[in-house]
Amino acid sequence: MLYKKLADKTEQALNEQVELEAASSQYYLAMASWAEVQGYNGIAEFLYRHSDEERVHMLKLIRFINDRGGHGVVPALKQPTVKFKSILGIFEEVLNHEILVSTEINKLVDMCLQEKDYTTHTFLQWYVNEQIEEEKMARQILDKLKLIGEDKGGMYIFDRDMGSLQTQDHH
Repeated sequence: MLYKKLADKTEQALNEQVELEAASSQYYLAMASWAEVQGYNGIAEFLYRHSDEERVHMLKLIRFINDRGGHGVVPALKQPTVKFKSILGIFEEVLNHEILVSTEINKLVDMCLQEKDYTTHTFLQWYVNEQIEEEKMARQILDKLKLIGEDKGGMYIFDRDMGSLQTQDHH
């Protein structure tokens, strides 16, 4: 047989990444809802878009698994945190979460190299590049928030600007 199905080990690892992307989407959705309730409409818009982007990442993985003869599994998810301390705290969590996602993507890439699965390795390069951009964006947002400090006027302008800031997805 010429067509090689996705290895079981790879399929399982990719499905774990599906779950992480789905959980990320829910996590950012919870952040967006909290920010909106607090009156940060621009930040909420940004986080809603970021949540949608993570769902797209999940869908890309599911379709890839299915295209390779596996089964992309839709995961059950735990309810994410619903209350947050501050906008600064939210974006610190965003950065830490994106670093976690990058770590998991890198583990997948490493596994593909060990298994000599160059097709999946190539597919994952999009995620590697996406994570570089997502971490960079989170760091830049945190830098701005630290500059603003407790300045309410600065936070007002930051919130307004965040509403139009594009998330990093490159479909």
